[in-house]
Amino acid sequence: MANPSPRRSLPLLSVPRTGVRDPMTCRFRCGNNCAHEIANTSDNPYFGDILTAALSRRGALRAGVLGGMVVSFGATALATPAAAQAADPGHKGPGGGHGPGHGKGHAHGRLGFTPVGPNTKDALVVPEGYESAVVVRWGDPVLPDAPAFDFDNQTAEAQAKQFGYNCDFVSLFPLGRDRALLWVNHEYTDENLMFRGYTDGESATEEQIKIALAAHGGSIVELRRVGRSGRWELVTTGRRRYNRRITAETEMRFTGPAAGSDLLKTAADPTGRRVRGMLNNCAGGVTPWGTVLTCEENFNQYFVGGNGVPEANKPALNRYGVSTTQAVPSGNRRFDRVDERFDLSKHPNEINRFGWVVEIDPFDPDSVPVKHTALGRFAHEGATTTLAKDGRVVVYSGDDGRFEYIYKFVSKGRFRRGDDRHNRRLLEEGTLYVARFTGDSPKGEIDGSGRLPRDGAFDGHGEWIPLVSGDRSFVPGMSAAEVLVFTRLAADKVGATKMDRPEDIERNPVTGAVYAALTNNSNRTPAQADEANPRAYNKHGHVLEIVEQGNDAGATRFRWSVPLVCGDPADPSTYFAGYDKSKVSPISCPDNLAFDGDGNLWIATDGNALGSNDGLFAMPVSGPERGRVRQFLTVPRGAETCGPLITEDGLSVFVAVQHPGEISGATPDSPASRWPDGDQPRPSVAVVWHRRGKKIGS
Repeated sequence: MANPSPRRSLPLLSVPRTGVRDPMTCRFRCGNNCAHEIANTSDNPYFGDILTAALSRRGALRAGVLGGMVVSFGATALATPAAAQAADPGHKGPGGGHGPGHGKGHAHGRLGFTPVGPNTKDALVVPEGYESAVVVRWGDPVLPDAPAFDFDNQTAEAQAKQFGYNCDFVSLFPLGRDRALLWVNHEYTDENLMFRGYTDGESATEEQIKIALAAHGGSIVELRRVGRSGRWELVTTGRRRYNRRITAETEMRFTGPAAGSDLLKTAADPTGRRVRGMLNNCAGGVTPWGTVLTCEENFNQYFVGGNGVPEANKPALNRYGVSTTQAVPSGNRRFDRVDERFDLSKHPNEINRFGWVVEIDPFDPDSVPVKHTALGRFAHEGATTTLAKDGRVVVYSGDDGRFEYIYKFVSKGRFRRGDDRHNRRLLEEGTLYVARFTGDSPKGEIDGSGRLPRDGAFDGHGEWIPLVSGDRSFVPGMSAAEVLVFTRLAADKVGATKMDRPEDIERNPVTGAVYAALTNNSNRTPAQADEANPRAYNKHGHVLEIVEQGNDAGATRFRWSVPLVCGDPADPSTYFAGYDKSKVSPISCPDNLAFDGDGNLWIATDGNALGSNDGLFAMPVSGPERGRVRQFLTVPRGAETCGPLITEDGLSVFVAVQHPGEISGATPDSPASRWPDGDQPRPSVAVVWHRRGKKIGS
């Protein structure tokens, strides 16, 4: 084996309900969020309600900012990925599918695989010529002294050493040529599928509750390549010195302007600087200095006692989706039965200590994870990093909720290659922004039908509105600490644009354009439709494309467009960037995004509302096939496609197969899926490769 090279990863090219997921998923993932009142009751105007009186500015904006889009997408000269990397001094930093490119190039990637058809098979289905294998599954030993998994004899002690439950974000860090570390988030637990006879948190045993706490968090495991192929497998022997489990009990610390504030202080931590564990970690990112960013999403569902908090606390709790009228919300896991910190009537500030971006060093199993308050607190879906042209670190993140917002953080300091001590402080201070989108078309042309306006595109301009910079708040009536702890309330005050569940946000490493997955929003009415969210009752979602001024991630103004409005191609409300809809795959509910080395966009779905299993899709974002969506794989019954991760050499794509068999009525005695081993369904990370060694998608 070659000598390990820490700090360098493979730059990966990167109940009643109104939603489309199965009710079982709704219950355990987000506490039936869609069945509750919408948390954002602000009177922010949908930007379609804003009179764009200054339409005369449109020409100037197009001549300025849009010029960058023409250069990125319209030029005929082809810049190869190698050229783009050479132009980008940060490109060789860690990636996880989200390399910090400056975007010096043009994505004209060709895709040549035969699409997989929609299906409901209980299998991971891949295109002709490809193979797949499970890399690691729930319960597999992570630490060397972990016992073998025993479904009917689980313990919290064992689970804390084994691979956790539902897997989501994945990233890869090389250790020489054919070894690597794999980081995986463990978003949430489904106790109905984990334990025989489980009904709810009231009747669960204390050991079952402790197992669930241990099954949250994340895992770091060592992998090795199989021969010269694109297949990878888990290392199961030897020292495995980097392997690690992070759980809901792992000691962590706060950094940034809100660290030490009264809002984060509790009886257990009167300093407001230490916290135990992380919860509901969904997507994430990696930093240019080789660490993982993992994001706490639907953390609100784990707490009880909201009715017993001081009256002054209740508006903020409501804004974050916590009931202030019920002592114990229906379906709650009742973590408070084994740890009273989850009871807000006793510890009202404990919930403020969740909802952050957490940084973890995969190369140091003894390091203390860090929660960065400077990046704000909300239901973080992703923390994708890149570098501004002047070297400042930029982090994009969506707030996964109906009518929530898109955010960006820009560091005060600049990245210095090789200066690890300096770089580790970059996420502690900077400016946090929220996005406002304005459309180019008259309001009357955006009627919620999905019909294109007369100018032929859903597009417009936008700005990043500053919320806070260091200890300085830009939000009247709120301190810097309040803005960071109650970021949703701050964004409400400045008039940010309400979006259709903003999830993963990724920057194209070839062009520099930024893409946001808007998963769905069945609650948007025709009157609430706007040009950035153009379809009412949007159960299939869409993808947004942003080109920042000067193609600089540090800019505060941008142009935007909607290249993809998802659904059945036969549905007139769908749009595939103008491509022939008879030649595309149906796609529903975009969630996670990634890019390959040619700048093609890869889209993982969550909650397919077309009756098929979820899957992974690929779409060129420029050239003659812009908008041609093709399905690359489908996941088993009841599962969601997470990840995805395409390696730098292009030979492998990793996908996290989350919650297989999560279908109402399923139990361990009557499973809805038996993937991957023919027995109980087990959330797993799988890898796909071409059997003849070709690049993924070629």
